[in-house]
Formats: sequence, C-alpha cells, structure tokens
Amino acid sequence: MGMESAVAELGVLIYPGAQMAAVHGLTDLFGVANRIAAEQCSAQLPLLRISHWQAQADQAPVRVYDSHPGADGPLLAVLIPPSVAGFSQAQAPLALTQWLRQQHAKGATLGGVCVGSILLAESGLLDGRSATTHWTSAKQFAERYPNIRLNADKPIVDDGDLITTAGLMAWSELGLRMVDRLLGPSIASGTARFLVIEHSDSASQCGSNFAPILGHGDAAILKVQHWLQANGAVDVSLAVMAQQAGLEERTFLRRFRAATGLKPTEYCQHLRVGKAREMLEFTNGTIDHIAWTVGYQDPGAFRATFKKITGLAPSEYRARFGVTPPTPLARAEQG
Repeated sequence: MGMESAVAELGVLIYPGAQMAAVHGLTDLFGVANRIAAEQCSAQLPLLRISHWQAQADQAPVRVYDSHPGADGPLLAVLIPPSVAGFSQAQAPLALTQWLRQQHAKGATLGGVCVGSILLAESGLLDGRSATTHWTSAKQFAERYPNIRLNADKPIVDDGDLITTAGLMAWSELGLRMVDRLLGPSIASGTARFLVIEHSDSASQCGSNFAPILGHGDAAILKVQHWLQANGAVDVSLAVMAQQAGLEERTFLRRFRAATGLKPTEYCQHLRVGKAREMLEFTNGTIDHIAWTVGYQDPGAFRATFKKITGLAPSEYRARFGVTPPTPLARAEQG
C-alpha cells in the first residue's frame, strides 16, 4: 500500500444571489482535475478536497458540503463565485467579511469572480492592491473603493494571495489557476481539454505563474509574504523583511526558507517576474518601463532574471502571449 496523498482543501463560498452554476462548475472542475491526477498515478500530488460554505446573515459561513469528508484542516483557498443579479453591500455582512479576513490571515488564497471581487473589497483586503471586476461595476467600484488600484480592462489580476477576475464565466479560469498551482500546469491543461474550455497556455509553456506557499503555519513569515504581495517586493531588503517579521535576520532567513522553499531574494525575484508576466500579457508598456515598475533599476538584470525563470526573453514572452498590441515604441524596443 502506498502512502495516502496530502489533501488540499478549496472552499467555495455561497452567499445570497451567488451563481450556483459557478459553485457546481468549480466543484466539477476540481473533480475532473482529481481524476486526471489519479490517472497519472502520482503520489506526489495532493487530493483536492472541495467544500461549500454557506454565508449566514449574522454568523460566519458554515460548511454545507464536503467532497471528501474528514478531519477539518485549514482552507488553502476560498473562491467567491459571481452573481448574475449583481451585488449589493447587503450581501457583505460583517461576519462574512471578518471570516474572509480570518481565512486570509491563516494563509488561504482568496479569489473573487466578477462582482465577487466586491466582497473582497468590502473586507478591506484589497486596499492598496490591484484588482479587476465586471465592467458594469467598474465605475461604482472605483468610487466606493478609492484605495484599490482598479484594472477593469484586465480579465484577471493574480496578485498571489488575492485573485480577482472580470467576467461572469471567469470562474473556470480561476479554477484552472488553482489546479495549476496545486497539481501543476499539465493537469490544468488536461482539465481544460477535457472540459473543452479555454486556458492560458503561458503557465504550461513557461512554468506556472508564481504561486507562493501560504499555508505553512508560520504567522511571522506569512505576515511578510502578505506585505511583499502588497508592495510588489519593490525596494525591499533582508533587514526590512526581518523587521516586518519581528525576527533577527538569521532566524528570519532560516524560517523563511523553511516556510516558502525559497530564499527571500529568490522569492522576491519570482514575485516581480510574476507581475512582469502579467504586464507583458495585458499592457503595452515598454520592457524597460515594466522592469522599472516591478523593481529593477537595471533593465539588463531584469531581462536575465526573467529569462532564467520563464525560459523566454521578455520580448519573446510578449510576442507569444501578449493580448494587447504593443505601441510603436515597444515594437522598436523589441526589434
């Protein structure tokens, strides 16, 4: 008998007006991913455990469905489906937003689909961060949440621990992102092929988008990770990170690597390159400007780090995966 696989639990939130097609669609998508992973007979891959959480009027959400009942563990992610009927602030009671903050503080990645991103905004977790939402909600969203950097023209903003999407049907791409993170790009691509749905192939061809390990249980290190995600790992140093953690530098280095599997410098490189990949795919800024935006003063160092991590030069990556036509200046830079 082989050893049992680890379990990774993904919670799907059900709130008043939530699109149940997305709730059940995500459940089926993860079930297909589990089957494909099992067919590959890889004991290294975790089993995806899918749970549904029903929002209460004045209480924290409660578990109402569990694909693989067992001992309760920490949620690796909480996914918030869209609402066909739109969204009102009445759907975000204090108990629900507090629960979302608690799950995030424990290391869960939070993903909001379409107007589901408004629940994340109501929780305050998106303050100072980048996000997207459905185009019909963009004006109201920008006015109500001025501290959030709204990018309503982007279909998805993957900010590591917080993911927002703009389309009603984008729950499938959010689900595939989580499969990519937990089971790898080949399982994500296989799941997309089986379900005959679109999935960006940039992850499978250039390594997964940066997916930080957040469920390690070290609160001091998680605090630094959330801080790095919020500021993009720009203008940071070992001393500043250790100070954020409240640890001596040598202790911080040891615990950071134990928790994340990376040295702090490597972690910051992956985070910056992840943000650069998104900018190369969805914006038409020059590569030098993108390098500066993600924290590199030397464009040459950025290009070298980008190619080391993705296997492609930034210009090659944009030519293959970019969805926004480059400006004349960007074309000249790439030529």
